[in-house]
Amino acid sequence: MTKRTRGNHGPAFKAKVALAAIKGEKTLAGLAQLHDVHPNQITAWKAQLLEAAAGIFGSGSTGKETAPVVDLKALHAKIGELMVENDFLAGALGKAGLLSAKR
Repeated sequence: MTKRTRGNHGPAFKAKVALAAIKGEKTLAGLAQLHDVHPNQITAWKAQLLEAAAGIFGSGSTGKETAPVVDLKALHAKIGELMVENDFLAGALGKAGLLSAKR
């Protein structure tokens, strides 16, 4: 028995096989034998394709994802607050003898 290496399939191959499964011209077993992949893998690729296809046509998406707006002032304020807390706790632990002088 020969050891079978794990196949790394590209997105184009996965899309081609998944589309063939969606068309239904051949059975999953036939497609699996033709493309030398497991039928469960074809089913997973088919599900991924159908899920992604619904996202393409939904909510007027143009295909470009926009980054969420970040409030830099609020982030800087939070960083400052955390630094003050950290310094306070480090001082308190140092006075209690629980924090070593070496950092």
